[in-house]
Amino acid sequence: MKYLQLTSFTLMLLLMGCSSDNSGDPSPGVGSDKDKHGCIASAGYLWCAKTNACERPWELAEKADFPNTSDDFEEYCGK
Repeated sequence: MKYLQLTSFTLMLLLMGCSSDNSGDPSPGVGSDKDKHGCIASAGYLWCAKTNACERPWELAEKADFPNTSDDFEEYCGK
């Protein structure tokens, strides 16, 4: 009987630890840095007015055949 009580108590403590509230964590969740267009900067996406889409500059530079620089991206996409 004592073994069952000890096991139940241990299980209860483990479950309480798993359900702790982390709402006090000040760090934002992954991908929560969307801009006004919905582009996620932490994933490398920037808004491009020319394509009307969130683009990764290096991928767009390769696809549209322009140098992979921030100036060329801004010139192509318009800022």
